[in-house]
Amino acid sequence: MKDSICYIVGAGVFTGMPLLPQKNDYIIAADGGYTYIQAYGLKANLLMGDFDSLETLPEDVEILRHPVEKDDTDTMLAVQKGLELGYKTFVIYGGLGGRLDHTLANLQTLAWLSKQGARGYLVGEGMAITAITNGGMKLGSQNQGVISVFCNGETAEGVTLKGLHYPLENATLTSDMPLGVSNEFTGCESLISVEKGTLLVLWPENNFKLPEVF
Repeated sequence: MKDSICYIVGAGVFTGMPLLPQKNDYIIAADGGYTYIQAYGLKANLLMGDFDSLETLPEDVEILRHPVEKDDTDTMLAVQKGLELGYKTFVIYGGLGGRLDHTLANLQTLAWLSKQGARGYLVGEGMAITAITNGGMKLGSQNQGVISVFCNGETAEGVTLKGLHYPLENATLTSDMPLGVSNEFTGCESLISVEKGTLLVLWPENNFKLPEVF
């Protein structure tokens, strides 16, 4: 379980899976995301949601139905189920694009996960996005292009960026000033960390690999 990943596939927009589930990973289809599971020839371990975007339910997959009127999104419910099952790493496909309010909700879900001591990654629309709370991560030298770092919350203190074109050391980011937008990879390993607070980190999904976290 320690090194296994919980994959969540939603009904949003994505055109590929740069990181594919392995034998010991767990796949949750969130409502209409099940159609993507079928298209990629994968087998879902669990199908859950209110099924407002899925006309026909399969007979060979465990199903967990939720009411249409509920407090949480289908993606949040899937994340909570994954945590309940003991997973700490989540890769979420189909959580970007489409409705902006759902995209914002999924960004909040990443921040919520990071505060539970877990780590989630939204992958799609050409981007990979994660949240860091009171910790950090290292991205490999294979990454290219633009990377942006935003404060999620009132302030993020002790922010350090290394190995990027615009470094920072023990800086404070705020939610009303996009200081961390449009940084650049430099062809070497990079480090992003925050001592107190939460960061949202966005970078190109090309050559996506799970970063080293600390």
